[in-house]
Amino acid sequence: MMLSLPPFTRAVTWLIGINTGVFLLLILFSAIRIPAGLFIKYYCALVPLDVVQHGFLWQIVTYSFLHEGFMHWFGNMLGLWMFGSAIENAWGMRRFIELYFIGVIGAAITTVALSYGHILGNPGTATEGASGGVFAILIAFGILFAENEIMMIPFPFLIKAKYFIGILIVITLAFAMSGGGNVAYVAHLGGLLFGWLYVRRGPKPALVNANVSERYYGLRNSFYRWKRRRAAKKFEVYMRQHDRDVHFDEHGNYIPPDDNPRKGNGGGKSGWVN
Repeated sequence: MMLSLPPFTRAVTWLIGINTGVFLLLILFSAIRIPAGLFIKYYCALVPLDVVQHGFLWQIVTYSFLHEGFMHWFGNMLGLWMFGSAIENAWGMRRFIELYFIGVIGAAITTVALSYGHILGNPGTATEGASGGVFAILIAFGILFAENEIMMIPFPFLIKAKYFIGILIVITLAFAMSGGGNVAYVAHLGGLLFGWLYVRRGPKPALVNANVSERYYGLRNSFYRWKRRRAAKKFEVYMRQHDRDVHFDEHGNYIPPDDNPRKGNGGGKSGWVN
């Protein structure tokens, strides 16, 4: 058996870089006593009460870039690197990013639903961290690489990935049920659930693919064409009010007048043929 560290794949590197940048920026704000850090935490941490009652929907994503303390940040980034790289290599960057953010959003939805319903946690508790996305990656790793063995550092023994994930689920569930309403563990469970649902799709293309950008540009071009036709009609009305007659085609393109208009049934480009 050969032990080696996983590579820093593209999406994993970007996610670690963004999370680390935000973490260091908040430390800097705190060190020089700039209140911007408090505003960022207030508006970007996931607070179910704010999401439901005040419409702070962006929190279902932004909370994942905030971490409370070094070990919180380090543990999530370590899990993202150690397990995320294998998923990205197997699936490609697009599907890996989808898995990660489906875990993040799914964890947020689970947290809001259970805490606001007073089933687990309470709606005023703030949740931070990328654990939802990391746990989605963990469940995917446990399914895709079930027979792979993992070194249980610092313990000197190996365990198969499927058993490791099973133990992790049981521990997380136990903490969620007995932690006095610790909403963070609920987020972990949400990441596991939504990650499992995404993996169950099977080897299908990413939900968001290149066709989305094509549809976006198609809609944008249709909007611009509509604006051009609308401007052309308004210009026609304006010119008629000034005893000038101009014409545009159905695409809003100007039709120059015929230098030698023909009369009768021959007609020109414009005019009716009887």
